[in-house]
Amino acid sequence: MKENLENDKKKKILIVDDEDSLRTLLKRHLEFQGYEVKDTNSALDALSILEQEVPDLIISDIMMPQMDGLEFCERLRASDLGQLIPFLFLSSKGELEDRIVGLSMGADDYINKPFEMRELVAKIEAQLARFNRIYLEMKRLIGESTTKTQPQVEPEPLPLTPAEARVFWEVTQGLTNKQISERLFISPRTVQTHLSKIMRKLNLENRSQLVRYAFERGYQAPTEEHINQGEASTEI
Repeated sequence: MKENLENDKKKKILIVDDEDSLRTLLKRHLEFQGYEVKDTNSALDALSILEQEVPDLIISDIMMPQMDGLEFCERLRASDLGQLIPFLFLSSKGELEDRIVGLSMGADDYINKPFEMRELVAKIEAQLARFNRIYLEMKRLIGESTTKTQPQVEPEPLPLTPAEARVFWEVTQGLTNKQISERLFISPRTVQTHLSKIMRKLNLENRSQLVRYAFERGYQAPTEEHINQGEASTEI
């Protein structure tokens, strides 16, 4: 089935912890479990990484210099791309109040150090499975709503330049700025410039709204004609 194809992709995990030995241990074990893992010892560096590539799940310590894990989680949840990423705190601060604060910042789970590796892997798998169920249900509901409310209506042409339209189609596929830049052979900065213009023209605030906008108005993936029109653009 098509839904199962999501599970065949190697899931990407980002580990954020200033304890080098633990970070290395986690990275090796999770890679052995079949995950693709990136790691950093700084929440600030993690935010930079997220601008280039969005992981499927984040594991973060709380007590770190410059920016602690609580602020990192709060800033992540306030961003367009970080609202739905499964987020696990892994911390030695294990008091009830600490766990409540961590979860109130937007974390999906909170694991105390020291911990059992099997439990961590089980929690990772549970969060990824939960996210996949939510994603598939949202996709089904939006598709069902579109079919009922707008059966065969031809959508209005997008008020976008060919270059902006190319970026629009790629964003609707859930691609990051880095992935779009590689597919369209333009810089991530150019992708962001086009994306900002698209948001203004369509009166949207974030990528989630853009995807919903495309679904609800019946916009389909670009045809060969759309692609050729996009290639005619020389905007940089």
